[in-house]
Amino acid sequence: MKNLLLIGDSIRMGYDKSVQKSLENKANVIFPAENCRFACYVLRYFHEYLGETAGDKIDVVHWNAGLWDCLRLFGEDPQTPPDVYGYYIERICIRIKKLCPNARVIFATSTRVLSEKMSKNFKRYNEEIEKYNEVAVKIVKKYGFEINDLYALSAKLPETAHSDPVHYYTPEGTRAFTDQVLSYVLPALGIDGDVKYSEALYTDDPIGI
Repeated sequence: MKNLLLIGDSIRMGYDKSVQKSLENKANVIFPAENCRFACYVLRYFHEYLGETAGDKIDVVHWNAGLWDCLRLFGEDPQTPPDVYGYYIERICIRIKKLCPNARVIFATSTRVLSEKMSKNFKRYNEEIEKYNEVAVKIVKKYGFEINDLYALSAKLPETAHSDPVHYYTPEGTRAFTDQVLSYVLPALGIDGDVKYSEALYTDDPIGI
Protein backbone atom coordinates (compact mmCIF):
# COMPACT_ATOMS: atom_id res chain seq x y z
CA MET A 1 0.00 0.00 0.00
CA LYS A 2 1.04 3.57 -0.56
CA ASN A 3 1.96 5.88 2.31
CA LEU A 4 0.17 9.14 3.15
CA LEU A 5 1.68 11.51 5.73
CA LEU A 6 -0.62 14.04 7.42
CA ILE A 7 1.06 16.94 9.25
CA GLY A 8 -0.58 19.89 10.96
CA ASP A 9 -2.13 21.54 14.00
CA SER A 10 -5.32 20.52 15.78
CA ILE A 11 -7.39 21.27 12.68
CA ARG A 12 -5.57 18.30 11.16
CA MET A 13 -6.35 16.32 14.29
CA GLY A 14 -10.03 16.83 13.49
CA TYR A 15 -9.85 14.82 10.26
CA ASP A 16 -6.78 12.56 10.44
CA LYS A 17 -8.53 9.62 12.10
CA SER A 18 -11.45 9.77 9.66
CA VAL A 19 -9.08 9.90 6.70
CA GLN A 20 -7.22 6.91 8.13
CA LYS A 21 -10.41 4.96 8.76
CA SER A 22 -11.80 5.82 5.32
CA LEU A 23 -8.59 4.61 3.65
CA GLU A 24 -8.31 1.41 5.68
CA ASN A 25 -6.86 -1.38 3.49
CA LYS A 26 -6.28 1.17 0.73
CA ALA A 27 -3.38 3.26 2.04
CA ASN A 28 -1.13 3.51 5.07
CA VAL A 29 -2.05 6.82 6.74
CA ILE A 30 0.65 8.22 9.04
CA PHE A 31 0.27 11.16 11.40
CA PRO A 32 1.80 12.24 14.71
CA ALA A 33 -0.18 11.86 17.90
CA GLU A 34 0.78 15.39 18.89
CA ASN A 35 -0.36 18.79 17.69
CA CYS A 36 2.29 20.04 15.23
CA ARG A 37 1.92 23.65 16.40
CA PHE A 38 4.01 26.42 14.81
CA ALA A 39 5.72 26.37 11.42
CA CYS A 40 9.09 26.35 13.20
CA TYR A 41 7.93 23.32 15.19
CA VAL A 42 6.99 21.47 11.99
CA LEU A 43 10.45 22.19 10.63
CA ARG A 44 12.14 20.90 13.78
CA TYR A 45 10.14 17.68 14.05
CA PHE A 46 9.24 16.81 10.46
CA HIS A 47 11.82 14.02 10.25
CA GLU A 48 10.45 12.51 13.45
CA TYR A 49 6.88 12.62 12.15
CA LEU A 50 7.92 10.13 9.48
CA GLY A 51 8.00 7.51 12.22
CA GLU A 52 9.37 4.19 11.04
CA THR A 53 8.55 4.91 7.40
CA ALA A 54 11.54 5.93 5.30
CA GLY A 55 11.04 9.31 3.68
CA ASP A 56 11.58 7.99 0.19
CA LYS A 57 8.67 5.61 0.79
CA ILE A 58 6.20 8.47 1.43
CA ASP A 59 3.94 8.89 -1.58
CA VAL A 60 1.89 11.90 -0.48
CA VAL A 61 2.43 14.60 2.13
CA HIS A 62 -0.57 16.73 3.16
CA TRP A 63 0.43 19.47 5.60
CA ASN A 64 -0.48 22.79 7.15
CA ALA A 65 0.92 25.35 9.61
CA GLY A 66 -0.21 28.85 10.45
CA LEU A 67 -2.88 29.15 13.12
CA TRP A 68 -0.35 29.03 15.95
CA ASP A 69 1.83 31.53 14.11
CA CYS A 70 -0.85 34.21 13.75
CA LEU A 71 -2.10 33.80 17.34
CA ARG A 72 -2.18 37.01 19.40
CA LEU A 73 -1.82 36.57 23.15
CA PHE A 74 -2.77 39.38 25.56
CA GLY A 75 -3.31 41.83 22.71
CA GLU A 76 0.31 41.57 21.58
CA ASP A 77 1.70 41.00 18.09
CA PRO A 78 1.27 37.62 16.36
CA GLN A 79 3.51 34.90 17.77
CA THR A 80 5.38 34.65 14.46
CA PRO A 81 5.72 37.79 12.28
CA PRO A 82 4.59 37.18 8.68
CA ASP A 83 8.10 37.47 7.22
CA VAL A 84 9.48 34.99 9.75
CA TYR A 85 6.51 32.71 9.06
CA GLY A 86 7.36 32.81 5.36
CA TYR A 87 10.98 31.98 6.16
CA TYR A 88 9.93 28.84 8.03
CA ILE A 89 7.38 27.80 5.41
CA GLU A 90 10.11 27.91 2.78
CA ARG A 91 12.46 25.86 4.93
CA ILE A 92 9.71 23.28 5.47
CA CYS A 93 9.27 23.04 1.70
CA ILE A 94 12.98 22.41 1.29
CA ARG A 95 12.95 19.85 4.13
CA ILE A 96 10.01 17.94 2.62
CA LYS A 97 11.71 17.87 -0.78
CA LYS A 98 14.90 16.59 0.81
CA LEU A 99 13.42 13.89 3.03
CA CYS A 100 10.46 12.82 0.86
CA PRO A 101 11.85 13.20 -2.67
CA ASN A 102 9.24 10.99 -4.31
CA ALA A 103 6.18 12.48 -2.64
CA ARG A 104 3.42 14.56 -4.13
CA VAL A 105 2.91 17.41 -1.70
CA ILE A 106 -0.32 19.19 -0.80
CA PHE A 107 -0.43 22.29 1.39
CA ALA A 108 -3.67 23.04 3.26
CA THR A 109 -4.54 26.63 4.12
CA SER A 110 -5.39 27.61 7.70
CA THR A 111 -9.09 27.76 8.55
CA ARG A 112 -11.48 30.49 9.66
CA VAL A 113 -12.29 31.18 13.29
CA LEU A 114 -15.13 32.81 15.18
CA SER A 115 -13.03 35.76 16.38
CA GLU A 116 -15.85 37.45 18.25
CA LYS A 117 -16.26 34.36 20.45
CA MET A 118 -12.59 34.01 21.35
CA SER A 119 -11.06 35.31 24.56
CA LYS A 120 -9.53 38.79 24.28
CA ASN A 121 -6.31 37.29 25.64
CA PHE A 122 -6.26 34.43 23.10
CA LYS A 123 -7.19 35.89 19.75
CA ARG A 124 -7.04 35.24 16.04
CA TYR A 125 -8.46 37.38 13.26
CA ASN A 126 -9.63 36.03 9.91
CA GLU A 127 -8.08 38.98 8.06
CA GLU A 128 -4.69 37.97 9.44
CA ILE A 129 -5.27 34.28 8.77
CA GLU A 130 -5.93 35.21 5.15
CA LYS A 131 -2.67 37.18 5.00
CA TYR A 132 -0.68 34.29 6.46
CA ASN A 133 -2.32 31.95 3.95
CA GLU A 134 -1.29 34.28 1.12
CA VAL A 135 2.32 34.24 2.34
CA ALA A 136 2.37 30.44 2.52
CA VAL A 137 0.58 29.78 -0.78
CA LYS A 138 2.94 32.04 -2.71
CA ILE A 139 5.93 30.13 -1.34
CA VAL A 140 4.67 26.56 -1.61
CA LYS A 141 3.61 27.11 -5.23
CA LYS A 142 7.25 27.83 -6.09
CA TYR A 143 8.01 24.25 -5.09
CA GLY A 144 5.21 22.80 -7.20
CA PHE A 145 3.01 21.90 -4.23
CA GLU A 146 -0.76 21.64 -4.65
CA ILE A 147 -3.11 23.79 -2.59
CA ASN A 148 -6.05 22.40 -0.62
CA ASP A 149 -7.97 25.53 0.31
CA LEU A 150 -9.44 24.50 3.64
CA TYR A 151 -9.94 28.17 4.46
CA ALA A 152 -12.42 28.53 1.60
CA LEU A 153 -14.19 25.37 2.75
CA SER A 154 -14.40 26.57 6.35
CA ALA A 155 -15.84 29.90 5.18
CA LYS A 156 -18.81 28.04 3.70
CA LEU A 157 -19.56 26.00 6.80
CA PRO A 158 -22.29 27.13 9.21
CA GLU A 159 -21.54 27.92 12.83
CA THR A 160 -23.07 24.58 13.78
CA ALA A 161 -20.03 22.88 12.24
CA HIS A 162 -17.87 24.42 14.97
CA SER A 163 -17.25 22.62 18.25
CA ASP A 164 -15.71 25.85 19.63
CA PRO A 165 -14.57 29.15 18.08
CA VAL A 166 -11.56 27.50 16.39
CA HIS A 167 -12.23 23.78 15.93
CA TYR A 168 -14.66 21.76 13.83
CA TYR A 169 -14.91 18.63 15.95
CA THR A 170 -18.53 17.96 15.04
CA PRO A 171 -19.94 15.30 12.70
CA GLU A 172 -20.68 18.05 10.18
CA GLY A 173 -17.24 19.63 10.40
CA THR A 174 -15.37 16.34 10.45
CA ARG A 175 -17.23 15.08 7.40
CA ALA A 176 -16.64 18.29 5.44
CA PHE A 177 -12.90 18.39 6.09
CA THR A 178 -12.38 14.66 5.61
CA ASP A 179 -14.24 14.66 2.31
CA GLN A 180 -12.18 17.56 0.98
CA VAL A 181 -8.87 16.08 2.12
CA LEU A 182 -9.81 12.78 0.50
CA SER A 183 -10.68 14.56 -2.74
CA TYR A 184 -7.04 15.70 -2.92
CA VAL A 185 -5.16 12.71 -1.58
CA LEU A 186 -7.03 9.98 -3.47
CA PRO A 187 -5.85 11.03 -6.95
CA ALA A 188 -2.41 11.79 -5.54
CA LEU A 189 -2.26 8.23 -4.19
CA GLY A 190 -3.59 6.81 -7.45
CA ILE A 191 -6.67 5.35 -5.77
CA ASP A 192 -9.53 5.02 -8.22
CA GLY A 193 -13.18 4.49 -7.46
CA ASP A 194 -15.37 5.59 -4.61
CA VAL A 195 -14.07 5.55 -1.06
CA LYS A 196 -16.71 5.32 1.62
CA TYR A 197 -16.46 7.94 4.34
CA SER A 198 -15.91 6.44 7.79
CA GLU A 199 -16.38 8.77 10.74
CA ALA A 200 -13.86 8.89 13.56
CA LEU A 201 -14.47 11.98 15.66
CA TYR A 202 -11.81 13.75 17.68
CA THR A 203 -13.40 13.50 21.09
CA ASP A 204 -10.63 14.56 23.48
CA ASP A 205 -10.21 18.12 24.70
CA PRO A 206 -8.09 20.05 22.20
CA ILE A 207 -4.65 21.08 23.40
CA GLY A 208 -4.05 24.64 22.26
CA ILE A 209 -3.98 24.96 18.49
